[in-house]
Amino acid sequence: MRSFLKMFLASFVALVVFVLIGTFFFIGWVSSIASSKEESVGNKAVLVIDLATPYRERMVDNPLADFGSDQYDVPGIYDLVRMVRRATEDSAIKGIYIKCNADGNGFAASEEIRNAIAAFKKKGRFVYAYGDVIGQKAYYVASIADRVYCNPKGGVDWRGFAVQLAFLKKTLDRLEIQPQIFYAGKFKSATEPLRETKMTEPNRVQTREILEDIYGHFLMNIAESRQIDTAQLRAYANNNTIHFANDALQYKLVDGLKYDDEVKDEIKSRLKLDKNESVNFVPIEKYAKAINYKATGKERIALIYAEGDIVDGKGEDGQIGSNTYRNLIRKAREDKNIKAIVLRINSGGGSSLASENIWREMTLARKDKPVVVSFGDVAASGAYYLSCNADSIFAQPNTITGSIGVFALIPNMQKFFDNKLGITFDGVKTSPEADGLTVVQPLSEKQKQFIQSEIDTIYHDFKSRVADGRKKNINYIDSIAQGRIWSGNRGLQLGLVDRIGGVQDAIDCAARMAKVSDYRLREYPEPQSFFDKIFGGYKQTYKSKAIKEELGEDGQKWYMTIKRVKAMVGVTQSRMPFDFSIAD
Repeated sequence: MRSFLKMFLASFVALVVFVLIGTFFFIGWVSSIASSKEESVGNKAVLVIDLATPYRERMVDNPLADFGSDQYDVPGIYDLVRMVRRATEDSAIKGIYIKCNADGNGFAASEEIRNAIAAFKKKGRFVYAYGDVIGQKAYYVASIADRVYCNPKGGVDWRGFAVQLAFLKKTLDRLEIQPQIFYAGKFKSATEPLRETKMTEPNRVQTREILEDIYGHFLMNIAESRQIDTAQLRAYANNNTIHFANDALQYKLVDGLKYDDEVKDEIKSRLKLDKNESVNFVPIEKYAKAINYKATGKERIALIYAEGDIVDGKGEDGQIGSNTYRNLIRKAREDKNIKAIVLRINSGGGSSLASENIWREMTLARKDKPVVVSFGDVAASGAYYLSCNADSIFAQPNTITGSIGVFALIPNMQKFFDNKLGITFDGVKTSPEADGLTVVQPLSEKQKQFIQSEIDTIYHDFKSRVADGRKKNINYIDSIAQGRIWSGNRGLQLGLVDRIGGVQDAIDCAARMAKVSDYRLREYPEPQSFFDKIFGGYKQTYKSKAIKEELGEDGQKWYMTIKRVKAMVGVTQSRMPFDFSIAD
């Protein structure tokens, strides 16, 4: 027995030592790979921007970026803007090549990309754009190029914009699920898909108006860059004029019909390369590794990225958790080295209480230092709530904002459980309202009155916050609130937004207000550690990929919609119409 124990202990110790040594070797190997990888731009380089890539607010870490030569992190929108600006000063970068088959970004994000490329072009560098079949949003960005080409057998999609919503009321009726809905604001249409079979007239009015605002801005900028009258561009869509690639060429939407190799040969000629030489195309993701595009300076400005649904608690990746962001803003507020705070937000709203908690921290921060907000594609409802007290608010002309309204959803599923599943519920309670706010029985009239009173109170608080922050009369705010959504341009006219501009404009404003010129940015949330990238990033990527592969792209959207509705149940919401997307 003693011999066995000795052998067991010896084997156990050997195993532990082996694991420890192996771990140290693994960490050393990983560190050497991560630190040894260097990228270079080379000479006569052409920066490649693929619009099909979704550029989020923050850089998306690729866990394999430090291992493979073709693996890179995906830069955020502001990263991309800074890199293009840096390229204007980089003698190695001679031009930009835009891949414009599709655009995986929102309208405001596309505006940021387009403006950055336009500034690059003004410095005398060339810009080419090419796509097989060019979508409308992608064409919007591409139209700023010196030359726009499409495949001879492809074309340009030119049909105008549309918004289409799905309504679930009949489905819920068939399932015998009653969506008990409480809301404030006649335009608050987030719950319409659950209580109506088609758009209400107020929702139709606001949707048509914002669609026209965004479409009008789209046409105006393309008209300027392509030297085509806006009325003519609108007529092309109304009359369905652009069918084939030849139509796009005939009506001057493109400068020629070429295959990919022909476009690259033209770029080669522009660079004065020999016939056998290859063009040095540098993807924007690779360029991020090769240069330092972030400003350096003595003073510091905090740049806080907030993207996704606003939720109570810590939140997950892709959400704005009230605890997480309250702590981030507080950290920036209490750091004496940070002279100003810029919040970049891209969100359709969410929990009213979470929005209030973040608003509170923003208000405290503003007492100590300048606080400036930059709106992304969407900054509406709860996102507007938490932003309204900032010193200054920036938005793009095609940002979707407003939606000052509140709602709550508590479904009654009693008949669904009883009639469809054969499940009934019973129990005991210590007081009449102890079992209230449950989905297994209808709300009493007293409970309904209580919830509606709470909604009205939160709505009044919301309007008061906006009135105080924007220095407007509450009656005026009430007239433009009612849950109505507005474009960034319209928001500027109404006083909901202070200036039209992007992230850099907001940062410049914060620097002026803080009276600093020599500064660098402290960006939050801070980058993940290497192992968080590997394990956390893999988990998120695999989960998203698995859902998309199993359900398809449309199925994934429905899955996310159902998940979002589930999260709404029993939580008072300041949220814009969910799944509001413009078909382009």
